[in-house]
Amino acid sequence: MPGSTGNGAVTRSTLRQQIADALRDEVLAGRLQPGQAFTVKEIAEQYGVSATPVREALVDLSAQGLLEADQHRGFKVRTYSFEDYRGIVEARALVIDGMFDALAEGRHAHADPDDPRTAAALAGVRRRGEEAQRAANAGDLTVLIGYDLRFWRELGALFGNPYLADFLHRLRVQSWVCAVQHLRLLTELRGQLWAGHTELVDALARRDVKAARGIVAEYNAHWLSLIGRLAS
Repeated sequence: MPGSTGNGAVTRSTLRQQIADALRDEVLAGRLQPGQAFTVKEIAEQYGVSATPVREALVDLSAQGLLEADQHRGFKVRTYSFEDYRGIVEARALVIDGMFDALAEGRHAHADPDDPRTAAALAGVRRRGEEAQRAANAGDLTVLIGYDLRFWRELGALFGNPYLADFLHRLRVQSWVCAVQHLRLLTELRGQLWAGHTELVDALARRDVKAARGIVAEYNAHWLSLIGRLAS
């Protein structure tokens, strides 16, 4: 059964999305464990709402790869293997590489480096990256995940292709869901988590695509090595 964080009032207009977001956060926080099963009725009672928006939210999370339908218990949290994680990281890298191609060719929403809107957008992403770095250096996984997801979502939006940005966000959520089941086993995360967010933004601000690709390659290698060791 999910944790006890779902007792707040939820407005009818955004019920489906709020329930989906709350359950996703439960999974990312490790309060909903891989393989844990629950029913629509249990979630509806926890949030004090009807079954319809709950069922819709659970179907949405299943479509995103976070849950699986279970014929005996309704739904359960998906269990990812390390091979799943490797595949997600490879797919993520391809999407990011396509975005960097757009930057190199000047085919993105903020292609003009002299446009004040470009500088403002990058400054906003950098601030998000600074928060993510602080959380990573402190070993605060929950805070890191929140800022990291916002960092990459805002960074992806700079490239002007909402389809790629949405796909990247989905892959990033999946990669975190897979990673947290291993990271939560560590008692000390300080010094274990990647913290190169501002370095990446600075490379992109200089239009140094080669350096940005190198940073992302190091980033992927870091996480694959860490999760690989923990998974084994």
